Amino acid sequence: MSKARTGLRFVALAGVAALALAACGGGDDSSGGGASSGGSAKGEKGGTLTFLTNAEKINHIDPQRNYTGEDLAFSSAYLERTLTAYKLSNDGTEAGKLVGDLATDTGKPSEGGKTWAFTLRDGVKWEDGSDVTCADIKYGISRTFAQDVITDGPTYAISLLDIPKASDGTSTYKGPYVTSKNDTASFDKAVECSSDAKTITFHLNQAVGDFNYTVTLSSFAPVPKAKDTGEKYDLKPVSNGPYKISEYTPGQQMVLDRNPNWSADTDPYRPAFPDKVVMKFSVEASVIDQRLQADAGEDQGAVSRDPLQVASLTPVFNDERFANRRINEFDPYVRYIAINTKKVPNLKQRQAILAATDRAALRTIVGGSYAGDLADGVIKPNLPADYAPTGLWTGLLGDKVPDTGNVELAKKLIQESGEPMKEITYDYAKDPDTDKVAASLQESLGKAGIKLKLNPLPQGEYYSIVQNKQKENELASAGWGPDWLNASTVIPELFTPGGGFNLSQSDDADFNAKVATAKAETDRAKQGEMWKALDKEAVQQAWVLPTRFGREQRLAGSKVGSASGPDGKVYLWAPYGSWSYADMYVKK
Repeated sequence: MSKARTGLRFVALAGVAALALAACGGGDDSSGGGASSGGSAKGEKGGTLTFLTNAEKINHIDPQRNYTGEDLAFSSAYLERTLTAYKLSNDGTEAGKLVGDLATDTGKPSEGGKTWAFTLRDGVKWEDGSDVTCADIKYGISRTFAQDVITDGPTYAISLLDIPKASDGTSTYKGPYVTSKNDTASFDKAVECSSDAKTITFHLNQAVGDFNYTVTLSSFAPVPKAKDTGEKYDLKPVSNGPYKISEYTPGQQMVLDRNPNWSADTDPYRPAFPDKVVMKFSVEASVIDQRLQADAGEDQGAVSRDPLQVASLTPVFNDERFANRRINEFDPYVRYIAINTKKVPNLKQRQAILAATDRAALRTIVGGSYAGDLADGVIKPNLPADYAPTGLWTGLLGDKVPDTGNVELAKKLIQESGEPMKEITYDYAKDPDTDKVAASLQESLGKAGIKLKLNPLPQGEYYSIVQNKQKENELASAGWGPDWLNASTVIPELFTPGGGFNLSQSDDADFNAKVATAKAETDRAKQGEMWKALDKEAVQQAWVLPTRFGREQRLAGSKVGSASGPDGKVYLWAPYGSWSYADMYVKK
């Protein structure tokens, strides 16, 4: 992905704000997962489930434009079904497993992973009672190519489908709204519906061992052509899930009522517990915290979509009254500082930056242990198929580096570099916390004789600087989360020339070749070992300074439960670092 994202992909700020994976190959799984896929609670039908948020609206509810983790989880639970989905489970490893959703299986690869076929379920309906067809899925995918209309969404269909590129690098297929000089033949060949419309087949331009995870994204969800309103579809998409939008007023609320044409017989995945789902917008963050702590009346059936405010952390986590409805779990992101290899080409000097940094101080500034666990790479422990300790701080740099840094090792590495270290500049998005982080980084590097110039940037200018190879300086603050539960959306994106967020500007031929091999590997266990080794190699090369594996704290009302949670307790669902929307319920 070549464009900055505000949700699922990456974050640039340092303030306080679970990903796991199991086997990825093809095979049948029509069990869905649903409420029985974890925990012991069964859930309860009825009632109104309310979500409170400071946001003015959902970023995008149009399936091809939806690219924020929380919104993907919300829409896929209630409105937009996809070919495959993640299991509902509070166990990270289980939650990383795929089940069929619109498809009866999790996909069958052929040609070494360059072709993927999915068998479609019978009887799935739109909210108006019409059938959801293979053609609808194909049409929905086609919308991604209309980049002048369908903005902000993931573009994997453009980058992965076997469709030629024009001389300017764009696809020769321009989407369904262009009527002339449009390469529809290539799109029709790349996405095929079988003659009986029971199978959809994708032909890719490269081997993709985990394409069945790619299609969990709602950008591969169906849209009925006759109901497509282009850009306005974002305000009221047509539902094929258990609920439909009856009201959506940005700044006020969204109301979902039951979809009378949805059938549990065609959807073993979604238990659809509440009678009504309401999202309240533009609620002050402090007010949300106060209401959920008070836990009175209708707020007992409410949860916050936003993290707890810093002022609420101590009272909530020091009071056992909140024990069964508070959470403190990994979010999807790794926070790190990218080191520009073009401007700091000397390996020893890059390693010296890592050795000198007081990482404990950086974490303390942004919330201490609430902000996250100290990181040793860019793959998080809650991606267990791909994570292993890198040894970065226990000897990978030539000696141990405590959380507070190792100034003497840093000085030694600079001496071994064979050349004086020039002044370097740190780009970061300015706010009160990040200003303090920058000052702390400047101080700790200074102890090793590394002069650091600070370059605070307005929030709206940050990405235009750090993603510009000519303007980016030596260091840049960053954060990253996978698009789906595989480090295939981490390592290639951050460390190869074709990656969408390679702030390190790293371009190592041997490393790139190993990444390509790992991306094509369809044996998930073998692929995981490859990612572990590449994570270790990347940090040993000091392309980034890992700082923390982010955490998030939230609170729910006392009457809200999750059928897949431990004894019905709510939790952050690993695939999106979100609530497990699909099986949440209100206790009577």
